[in-house]
Amino acid sequence: MSTRRNCLVENDWICGEYVRTRGQDLIDATAQHLGITAVSVALGVLVSFPLALLARRRRSVAGAVLGLTTVLYTVPSLAMFSLLLPLFGLSAALVVTGLVLYSLTILVRNILTGLQAVPEEAVEAARGMGYGTVRLLWEVELPLALPAVLAGIRIATVSTVALTTVGAIVGHGGLGTLILDGLDSTFKAQVLTASVLCVLLAVAADLLLLGVQRLLTPWTRARPERGRTRTRTAKVAEPA
Repeated sequence: MSTRRNCLVENDWICGEYVRTRGQDLIDATAQHLGITAVSVALGVLVSFPLALLARRRRSVAGAVLGLTTVLYTVPSLAMFSLLLPLFGLSAALVVTGLVLYSLTILVRNILTGLQAVPEEAVEAARGMGYGTVRLLWEVELPLALPAVLAGIRIATVSTVALTTVGAIVGHGGLGTLILDGLDSTFKAQVLTASVLCVLLAVAADLLLLGVQRLLTPWTRARPERGRTRTRTAKVAEPA
């Protein structure tokens, strides 16, 4: 009499039974992962924006701002969390703060690059129309810098999805907690399933933000089409 093979008992890497029986654990871990990532990126943007404006306005401090954010990114996560531990304890705020600090080097550089790439003639034209500093920033410079800003947010988001797993060392790592627990117990299905979900989250977040970027910056898609149209027109106009 044959017995039904149980992938949990066999400790297989791919196990549908694990997904079925531990579905709620996966959902809870994914929700925590998404929450930590979203809050970290949002706070990172809020902190990066004034830093980028300061670096653009005062070139003497630009090097210091960019250098500091780069140094923060090179600090190992274990050391970063150890330094922040006395301030936040073993909490989600500890992980979020560390992730915000890691995101600054990407976000500050992209926001600054986008603002610096705004055509000077557009700025001068707006000033000639009576635009003040704040109105000029929000209605002219920021919209023109949007492609670079959104590209930075995309990169920071994908990076943060991966780095959130490190929060497992303090018990707030979302899917990383399942991965770490699975490694400790050599639970193959849990390690693989949580890892695959983490990759899928990063891909989904990138595609979602890419869609937002294309929606908010339609002119970046129109340029190649206009170029092809001009090329076709030129060919038609050529004498036989």
